[in-house]
Amino acid sequence: MNKAIENNSDITSYIERLGKSAKGAFRVLSRTESGIKNRALGAIADSIDQSRSLISEANQKDLEQGREKGLNSALLDRLALTDDRIDAMAEGLHQIMMLPDPVGEITDLRFQPSGIQVGQMRVPLGVIGIIYESRPNVTVDAAALCLKSGNATILRGGTEAINSNQAIVACITAGLESAGLPADAVQFVDTTDREAVGALLGLEHYIDVIIPRGGKGLIERVSQDARIPVIKHLDGICHVYIDDYADIDKGVRVAFNAKTRRYGICGAMETLLIHRGVAAETLSKLVPLLVEAGVEIRGCEQVVALAAEARPATKEDWGTEYLAPLLSIRVVDDLDAAMAHIAHYGSGHTDSIVTQHLGRAKRFITEVDSSSVMVNTSTQFADGFEYGLGAEIGISTNKLHVRGPVGLKGLTTQKYIVIGDGHIRP
Repeated sequence: MNKAIENNSDITSYIERLGKSAKGAFRVLSRTESGIKNRALGAIADSIDQSRSLISEANQKDLEQGREKGLNSALLDRLALTDDRIDAMAEGLHQIMMLPDPVGEITDLRFQPSGIQVGQMRVPLGVIGIIYESRPNVTVDAAALCLKSGNATILRGGTEAINSNQAIVACITAGLESAGLPADAVQFVDTTDREAVGALLGLEHYIDVIIPRGGKGLIERVSQDARIPVIKHLDGICHVYIDDYADIDKGVRVAFNAKTRRYGICGAMETLLIHRGVAAETLSKLVPLLVEAGVEIRGCEQVVALAAEARPATKEDWGTEYLAPLLSIRVVDDLDAAMAHIAHYGSGHTDSIVTQHLGRAKRFITEVDSSSVMVNTSTQFADGFEYGLGAEIGISTNKLHVRGPVGLKGLTTQKYIVIGDGHIRP
């Protein structure tokens, strides 16, 4: 536990000190040149690479404690930092280094009849509080994106990842200091006390935006209690719809990948919808693959009749984010029925259609109201890295001010700039 907390049991005072320090660091970051920010990102990547054994040891402690506490396989998968995932953290930092810095970008500058010029400049949001669970790689993604976009950040990770996060934050601090930037630009709430979350949510004098990443309970609490604007990420109840104009083999590949590539991510398909006209052929090819992969199938009456391996689905299944080897499958009459199902049960995250019919694909991407809508591809592509954003800070299901994977631009806003030459208004 942080010494500041040991010497002062008042969590609110501790969090307020973090906020005040972050505000001071933001004033430095907001005027920091892109080259210096990139230097810090490179130094953080080097520190992570050099400290991978320490990070792995810390992560093993978290995994052992997680197993003792009975965390399910999906949560343990999110918690684990394999060598590949540590490599991905460093790669994400390098990707962000290569991205254009949005801060200071001026757009739409044009003369008005009065002779003044009016345009918009992109600027950081300020101090961002990020509350998240399980995935320790979020620590690096969040810190890097906030740093590059000129924002200071306060990170509050989950109790289950405390050791991993502490090891990663040590690398971040080292990288910041080596580039001559204030260590307070990225701060970590070094306590597992749940009161710290409430204190963060009330720190409106210092924090400009709160971003929660985690389960439904966390999102609901943050949305309800925060006195600060929230960029939220609700359930990932993602769908794939296989149309009767689909290439069935293509549909089977897409659906299998959307479910089984990784079960514990928000972009994993949770419900498969199949047009009645191709249900028998699709299920005959897909179900054996799913069963071999260990996926439990829950289906509507038609699915149960066509696939002996399926058990009847309940109404609750259609609105559940499993994050596990479970899949709901429903046979629908047509595209309209598929879109109606998505509108009723979906979470506005990611939905995909498999079809060779251009008109239906166009209707789907136009009418489905989700943050990502796809054609002939797996929902597991719903990821900032795959979208060319580098790492992401989360996937927003908000409509304001940013939607979908939140990258650098999503962590900035715009202000108007007005340029004259002694102009006065008549």
